[in-house]
Amino acid sequence: MDSASIGKATKARKTQKRNLSTNHQNYRRIVGLNCCIKYVLFFSNFLFTVMGLLLLGVGVWGLIDKESLISEKIGHLGTDPMLIFVLIGLTTGTVAFSGCIGALRGNACLLKFFAISVITLMILEVITGIILYTMKNQIKDFLEDTLLVAVKLYQEDADLRFIIDEIQQGAECCGVKSYEDWKINLYFNCTSLGVQACGVPSSCCIDPLENGTIPNSQCGFGTLTMDTVVAQNIVYLDGCMPQIIKWFRMSMGLASSSMAILLTAELISLLFATKLLKDFELIKTLG
Repeated sequence: MDSASIGKATKARKTQKRNLSTNHQNYRRIVGLNCCIKYVLFFSNFLFTVMGLLLLGVGVWGLIDKESLISEKIGHLGTDPMLIFVLIGLTTGTVAFSGCIGALRGNACLLKFFAISVITLMILEVITGIILYTMKNQIKDFLEDTLLVAVKLYQEDADLRFIIDEIQQGAECCGVKSYEDWKINLYFNCTSLGVQACGVPSSCCIDPLENGTIPNSQCGFGTLTMDTVVAQNIVYLDGCMPQIIKWFRMSMGLASSSMAILLTAELISLLFATKLLKDFELIKTLG
């Protein structure tokens, strides 16, 4: 073998050795970066998994507590508010758990499912935000009609009764537009033969305790027959709809900020998952 061939062989070995050294350095750098991203993605999704399971648990507990899953009531399951907690909790928990385990175990299939799910959720959230903003008037009318239905079915549905009472107590209001909206309720209407006739729920009362320790459930009875000057000292006369609109306007900034933070967190998680998937392929190539 001549000196030229020996020189070429030596140069080739040095090049190969240098390439191996470079590949080894790149491998260590990628693995080190992956380790950091992996655990950030794992812990963030672990928190969302716990949140999702809590929401799911609250929803299932609510359905069981109200016996909504028994055969007699299963037909009305679609209108049960607790179903919202179940669906949100199940979706959040499933997506976050796939990202959590996919990052920890380096499972490409789970990470791809996580990435696709996050993209889908982000698109749905943006579309929902646009719809809510562009259909404000229609939503207001729908909410008003829904509250009127809730007032009408106050005694028939425990969920509606709880929601109405919480709104009236929290916003210090009564009815939808005014306290006289309770006339549409069969039991509070003045044509009713019951003791609640011409009255309003105790959640409309300014002082339901009446300086006592036990709420007086009859504090609003008979107020629909009183003069407004007298009734205003016993119950709230203004409806809840203006208070709800005012609350929505005041909360718009907070809701927008929360949505922006959520979308940012989802985008970062998506970028991290995509980075891990690309590095998995690169590590296979280097290996």
